[in-house]
Amino acid sequence: MTDATGGFDLGGLLQQAQAMQEQMEAAQAAQAETVLEGESGGGKVRIQMTGAGSFVSVSIAPDVVDPDDVEILEDLVLAALRDAGEKVMELQEEAMGDVGMPDLGGLGGLLGGGE
Repeated sequence: MTDATGGFDLGGLLQQAQAMQEQMEAAQAAQAETVLEGESGGGKVRIQMTGAGSFVSVSIAPDVVDPDDVEILEDLVLAALRDAGEKVMELQEEAMGDVGMPDLGGLGGLLGGGE
């Protein structure tokens, strides 16, 4: 990125960085409002969490509650937690991809890129 005189335009780079920061903040706010659901056991165990990673609710169908086999229920809850966590990570990766990086112009060579 160069200015009108052919020199490096630090002001322009700072503006791009600020715009990128604003985009990231907007993406994070949208994630925090998004509720994702992880499930296991064919939907018998469901866990809702926000894109920011906060748990919202747990729902367990009565027919999977067997006092003589608590281990199955534990496995189902753990699987639903993992499913919800994976969905949150996918949402976060998508949001980061939407933000993008500023054009570094002349800095490419300084950062190891070749021109």
